[in-house]
Amino acid sequence: MIRYVLFSQNSLIMKKFYITTAIDYANGKPHIGHAYEKVLADVISRIHRLLGEDVHFLTGLDEHGQKVQQTAEKNGMTPQELCNATAVDFRSMCRELSVLYDDYVRTTQPRHKDVVSNILEKLFAQGEIYKAEYSGYYSTVTEQFLQEKDKVDGVWPKETFGDVVEMSESNYFFRLAKHKDWLIDHINSHPDFIFPQFRAKQVLEFLADDINDLCISRPKNRLSWGISLPFDDQYVTYVWFDALINYISVVGYDTKDFEKYWPVDYHTIGKDILVPAHAVYWPIMLHALDLPMPKTLLVHGWWTCSGTKMSKSLGNVINPMEYAKIYGSDPVRYFLIREMKVGQDSDFSHDLFASRYDNDLGNDLGNLVSRILNMVSRYCDGVCPEYIQDQGHDGGMIALWEATRDRFIDQCCGLQFHLALDDLFIFIRATNKYIETMAPWKLAKSSASADKNALLATLAIAAECVRIAALALYPIIPNMSAQIFYLFGISPKTLRWEAELQFGNSLAGNRFAEGAILFPRRDP
Repeated sequence: MIRYVLFSQNSLIMKKFYITTAIDYANGKPHIGHAYEKVLADVISRIHRLLGEDVHFLTGLDEHGQKVQQTAEKNGMTPQELCNATAVDFRSMCRELSVLYDDYVRTTQPRHKDVVSNILEKLFAQGEIYKAEYSGYYSTVTEQFLQEKDKVDGVWPKETFGDVVEMSESNYFFRLAKHKDWLIDHINSHPDFIFPQFRAKQVLEFLADDINDLCISRPKNRLSWGISLPFDDQYVTYVWFDALINYISVVGYDTKDFEKYWPVDYHTIGKDILVPAHAVYWPIMLHALDLPMPKTLLVHGWWTCSGTKMSKSLGNVINPMEYAKIYGSDPVRYFLIREMKVGQDSDFSHDLFASRYDNDLGNDLGNLVSRILNMVSRYCDGVCPEYIQDQGHDGGMIALWEATRDRFIDQCCGLQFHLALDDLFIFIRATNKYIETMAPWKLAKSSASADKNALLATLAIAAECVRIAALALYPIIPNMSAQIFYLFGISPKTLRWEAELQFGNSLAGNRFAEGAILFPRRDP
């Protein structure tokens, strides 16, 4: 498949943009939630590259913790062997979905472990970490000590926490509670800190009650697979405290290069890890280190099946990788971005996917491209004609695009992708209607010079409509967009929305391919 290369410019004169996903836990396999989060972050990163920004997109693997150690032992392998195999699975998922990250962090890498040790020492020296006895309840599934507030109707939900056991042991604690009032203040005074904003209410409700200090250690006689505490080698670091630090460990924390990307623009996470990890632990950790806060926690919803959360036990899990193998990555990317309103839950079904594939991609876009290629080949010897604006014949398409373009970019920057794609496909369908109205096949039968000019103008305008639509779609369906560019004789170059989403004559004189089927009909 043809791919376009987005060449970097001098980063000193470019606005930086830093985006992360949650790092996936090495104890599991990729599923639709992982796929959506990676694609969402990839779409956002591509948009900001097209806006001319210096983008750094980070994802990775969370490799420590009790569940990793237990699963490895169960399978007769070392924890590192398990992590290595899992890393292959998750990186393969990214590759198959055309997710182009700039860095992939693994929490067993020295570059990460060294920073975690550095931060632990710093917080311990500041008195933010102390040792104490703990007696209470512990969830192995979530690898955390539980509070009464974690109960629902008087019990800890088994589907969330699994088996809960009573435990008493010495551990090290991070002073979380003393920063609670500061965090409440920060959330209230920074409405963009959590997106969508209604998620902030969930965090504030959590903080309305007393919160305990965070246990950030596990004794090695219970768990050996982790980063040793630099001030007490009988303990390893709690997996969440370790994992959250990845966002700063690999972009130069404690070096002169750190300010190039920090603070992060978007932490892209699922709603299940907003509270307490990302909205309580992480900002307080940063505050204790006297570091700037993330600009936005971008919190996405879950994919459901007939309104029910997908789970193996219910047998309703949909694997997007199977769809990608059959239809290619772009239709899967398009469906995920088009169908979910960022922040809300959304339903995935085969019928919904088939409808988007057949109607939006196949009928609206694919057939449009095929028609234009065939007509340019038949009526213009395969060379795109020039559009002369003074002659008219645009049928209002230029004005429609100018209105669509500005709204589309605003909606993309506001993370309203479902609305942006709705508007863009209205424009694509309008292009199909424009061809029907102008009827080039009729104009080609006429010997009148006016009809000849109208024929050339119609094909030039329709082709230009597809070019700009393909460029607008590039972050969502990058492979098909690049394929359209190739079919239209456009050479690889730097892509920039500001300069190239203008209606123009850049295709004039290009030799087009004779025809192509971008989205083959499905086999029912």
